[in-house]
Amino acid sequence: MRLSVSCRLWSLSEGGTCSGNLPSMIRPVISVGAMGGTIAMRPARVGEPVSPGLGPGELVAALPGLSDVAQIRTHMICNVGSPSVTFDHVLDALSWADAEVAAGARGIVLTHGTDTMEETAYLLDLLWSHPEPLIVTGAMRSAEVAGPDGPANLLVSVVAATCERLRGLGVLVVMDDSIHLAERATKTHAMSVATFASPWGAPIGRVEEGRVLLDYLPADKHPEPLDVPATRTSRVALMEASLGWDGQLVRLAVDSGYAGVVIAGVGAGHVSATAAVALGEAVTRVPVVVATRTGAGRTATRTYGYPGAEVDLLERGVVMAGALSARKARLLLWVLLGGAADRDRIAREFAVRGRSAW
Repeated sequence: MRLSVSCRLWSLSEGGTCSGNLPSMIRPVISVGAMGGTIAMRPARVGEPVSPGLGPGELVAALPGLSDVAQIRTHMICNVGSPSVTFDHVLDALSWADAEVAAGARGIVLTHGTDTMEETAYLLDLLWSHPEPLIVTGAMRSAEVAGPDGPANLLVSVVAATCERLRGLGVLVVMDDSIHLAERATKTHAMSVATFASPWGAPIGRVEEGRVLLDYLPADKHPEPLDVPATRTSRVALMEASLGWDGQLVRLAVDSGYAGVVIAGVGAGHVSATAAVALGEAVTRVPVVVATRTGAGRTATRTYGYPGAEVDLLERGVVMAGALSARKARLLLWVLLGGAADRDRIAREFAVRGRSAW
């Protein structure tokens, strides 16, 4: 199947906007689930560092304008800093969101810390089986500092969750008024409120003046959801190639019982000649995936043929991640291993979801 990242434009006459402020009798139900993060943080005492403390009810109560957009239901999933979010937390969020859609919710919003937001969003995107939008949002500034961005992000996320044009696109990240596909969104700055970007594309639209304005939609249908992993115990090692890297960590990971290995390779998905030998040994025991550490673009498949380049790695049995970052490749491999996928299935899924199946 050929995939393309080309897009088609929507004009306003084609219904490229979705507006909030609906009449009360037809306001949709939007369910808001909280998973902690800066948006839910406050200090124990004035002037001290912040930590998670606010519940979803408090977040919603601080935004009376939400009632003009939708009927809101809230639920606490977890209340932690996003580095402490686990696979179990994400799958709990998925189960809750599934149940909310079954109970009539027209969209889901999850509040989450930004540090691992792109990973939670992509893991959910792999498993989300409904056309209803699932929006992940958060904040870069806590409510205790000047200009907190959390309330605005929550409000525009609820607006986006009501938009019919966003149905069937899977999971979306909405931050700083911009709407990103989960497979593309990434955090690009440690502290800026404009941190989220889509390096191998662009935001698909924005929320302005209470309306969703879509600039483009993907030309291809969203991939079919994968099954929720039957086992959650598979461990996938994640490491980065660098100057002088010999790949010995790959051997140590495999010997330690890791079920798979993902490498953020240099350039278009390359490692040193020495490391290539280690990867070749590892693929006889576990799946090995190589991504690019550059932050944009795809891994190559037929340009470079020196030892450790993509042609050599493919011949050794390595899977190339395509446009997926190493972080997202790890999540895809974890889901596939949890479903007992064989090597051929793993290679096919990476070709499709990494946008390399031409």
